Amino acid sequence: MNTRIALYQARTGIDPEANARALVAAIAEAAAGGARMVFTPEMSGLLDRDRARGAEKLRSEADDPVLAAVRAAAADAGIWVHLGSLALKREDGRLNNRAFVIDDRGAVRASYDKLHLFDVDLATGESWRESASYAPGERAQVVETPVGPLGLAICYDLRFADLFRALTDAGAEILSIPAAFTVPTGEAHWHVLMRARAIEAGVFVVAAAQGGRHEDGRETYGHSLVVDPWGEVLLDMGRSEGVGFADIDLARVAEVRSRLPAIRHRRPIPAVERVG
Repeated sequence: MNTRIALYQARTGIDPEANARALVAAIAEAAAGGARMVFTPEMSGLLDRDRARGAEKLRSEADDPVLAAVRAAAADAGIWVHLGSLALKREDGRLNNRAFVIDDRGAVRASYDKLHLFDVDLATGESWRESASYAPGERAQVVETPVGPLGLAICYDLRFADLFRALTDAGAEILSIPAAFTVPTGEAHWHVLMRARAIEAGVFVVAAAQGGRHEDGRETYGHSLVVDPWGEVLLDMGRSEGVGFADIDLARVAEVRSRLPAIRHRRPIPAVERVG
């Protein structure tokens, strides 16, 4: 049986209040379009390369106005929301990059802190050091939702296949990978890695992304995707901001896994012996 989901492709800016209004509108649009659950990108509440300016607007989870607005909007619209992530203050002065699964009554059912931090220097001259501000997460999580058992990841996590093996071993049939991919890495790797994660275990991948040129000057790749368990792209939103829809059927997971049962053929990896 088909279940409709929605993805919000954002161009998040430097004003959390404006970003919250955009999220609330997207949630209402997703519900009006018949979606059971809507997925938003990484850093849905604030994107600002100016750390000092951005830090003035960051809050703890208990005090974050974007999280409060999204919870209220989910309850008002009667729809589940995967809030791709927010930057949240910790008591020790560092930050968490935290995702939330929110039910149709506005209750937080699960949260997940990004495990792998993006510390890279790109050929374009872009340099990113997430570990300078953020603390890595310490656990992986699968949460039951109306669209199926959902494995949680964020952006750079995409590159670490062992995380997705653990999530699918734990029963995930959908993987959510919200992101704010750079343009160079997106052009090179976004589609192939998202399709690979779906194909490896015969699961759906849902990847809500940031897209376009942002207020802080950065540019993100966009191309929010829904990929089916055979690796077919059901939705590709290109670079434009907005809400997109896809219909998924978890029976497709069982169908693909019966045809190519790689997940059943997994074995513990023995110790690697290096020779020579």
